[in-house]
Amino acid sequence: MISDKISNSIKNSSMIRAMFEEGAKLKKIYGDDKVYDFSLGNPDPEPPAEVKAALRELANSEELKMHSYMNNAGYPEVREALAEKINSETGLKLGSDNVVMTVGAGGALNVVLKTLLNPGEEVIVFAPYFVEYNSYIDNHGGRLKVIDTDYKTFLPDTELLTKSITSNTKAVLINTPNNPTGVVYSKKILTEIANVLEKKSKEYGHTIYIISDEPYRKLAYDVEVPNILTIYRNAIMIDCFSKSLSLPGERMGYIAANPEADDIASLMGGLIYCNRILGFVNAPALFQKVVAKAINSSVDINIYKERRDLLYNSLINFGYECVKPDGAFYLFPKALLADDVEFKNRALKHNLLIVPGSGFGRPGYFRLAYCCSLETIKASLPAFKALAEEFK
Repeated sequence: MISDKISNSIKNSSMIRAMFEEGAKLKKIYGDDKVYDFSLGNPDPEPPAEVKAALRELANSEELKMHSYMNNAGYPEVREALAEKINSETGLKLGSDNVVMTVGAGGALNVVLKTLLNPGEEVIVFAPYFVEYNSYIDNHGGRLKVIDTDYKTFLPDTELLTKSITSNTKAVLINTPNNPTGVVYSKKILTEIANVLEKKSKEYGHTIYIISDEPYRKLAYDVEVPNILTIYRNAIMIDCFSKSLSLPGERMGYIAANPEADDIASLMGGLIYCNRILGFVNAPALFQKVVAKAINSSVDINIYKERRDLLYNSLINFGYECVKPDGAFYLFPKALLADDVEFKNRALKHNLLIVPGSGFGRPGYFRLAYCCSLETIKASLPAFKALAEEFK
């Protein structure tokens, strides 16, 4: 018999995965081209040519011990390459010892939370937020504290943040560009958050960290994604190559910290230790070397921009309300019913697979992942129009 906690968690498991599995059933009935799956953030574009070239080169290499264990933090030369890239973009002075290679961004988040949290300490997140944050925080004995963002912009309210921080607050977990809204936090907003945490850290006599989850950092449209390490010295940046290089299945990510952070040696030691004891041990060896060779590459942002513009403009024309995203590959429109789960069910009748906003802590909305093919988006538009017309 499995534990009561896990049994209950399964019952309340991710709506994203539930919709993905529902889509698989529908495709068997109607065919792939008649089911419009916007459920999962699974990139449709292939990895850049540089990734495939690096993989071929490494596969043919005679290098010895390429598939052996390495330092739990990852290959030194890969960490050095990432540190140098961050430095070139920010003017900071990270070294390889300020970077830990991880099993994706999800692995990185669990490593960071395991390192930081004492039982019962709080991690603040802004709603809407990535659905797995609650489980990740709970994994390590922490408590999720959710505060709302502005309903028109989905941007954080720093006054509300100030009131929400207590002596039990250990970190604020941010996600920009954001999943599910696509909103990008400006330097001004991040500076305001940092100023609040500086003040509260002094007030309570302990460091309050910013954990910045940034898997969509390279997917931004005509806006800057500020680097949090330049804004707040007690920030921990998490990034991965799942989206920027279309490599979600390879589970390749990293953690980077400002060398000026409080007690940086203990922080990095804790991250490396937790990377091992959580069972990750080290990030996948081969793909550490692949991403190092393709470190300046990225998928073509215009692929996603074209899909965003087509889907967003069409939905607005059909009568949906939506904040236009500045990054990532999600739309987060307002549902046409107050009950977003029922709206999801109504959408299913049109073979539209959408994810209710309540799964992201913001009922009354729904998420669309437009990282599917352009053909799927085009084919889905009559279904979105027909769905909207049901509520006129």
